[in-house]
Amino acid sequence: MNLSEKINIIRASVMGANDGIISVAGIVLGVFAATEGRTNGNWAIFIAGFAGTLAGMISMAAGEYVSVHGQRDAENAAIQLESEANRNNMKQQIATVQASLVSDDISLALAKKAASEMMMSRPIDTAVRVKHGFNIQNKINPYHAAIASFVTFPLGALLPMSAILASPKNLKIISTYAAVMIALILTGYFAAKIGNADTRNGIVRNVIAGLFTMTATFFIGRLFNR
Repeated sequence: MNLSEKINIIRASVMGANDGIISVAGIVLGVFAATEGRTNGNWAIFIAGFAGTLAGMISMAAGEYVSVHGQRDAENAAIQLESEANRNNMKQQIATVQASLVSDDISLALAKKAASEMMMSRPIDTAVRVKHGFNIQNKINPYHAAIASFVTFPLGALLPMSAILASPKNLKIISTYAAVMIALILTGYFAAKIGNADTRNGIVRNVIAGLFTMTATFFIGRLFNR
């Protein structure tokens, strides 16, 4: 398994857990707000959270599979395109690689020699990397991403469900918010790290998205509490 594949699995795992936390937290808080004061409130929260978890697992896995498979289809199309271009007009392909090397501040003489050697030894790899920006050796597996998100979504969902179901009635809201906030800080941090982004901005965005989701669904649920 290459580095790109490992990063893809970690990304899918973090995003799966993050979506499980946010979406199921919104569901259980909304149902709590709609059923507060009723004797079967916990049962309704559990059923809604469980159904949301099952639906989320399947939709996340399907989404990851379709997304990554779409990327692979695009990469395969690029490989086929460059294979045909190499067969039909190798001189133009070499000239394109040479121009790319020159644009990277390599001297014309050296770029000409390097382009010829690169296209002689690894013609498809070189053309694809220069013209499309990816390495054909680093293909990622759509099944790995789908399985990773399928497994981590319920792990994320377990946190808000446990917090709201295990807490006494007067602490359900604050306990769920606190547990979700801590989890979102962690997933926001790791998501930013994976993407080499600013961790503070990643955490802030993630927490705001989670707070908005939970608060919106809570007040919507409150509208149905009659």
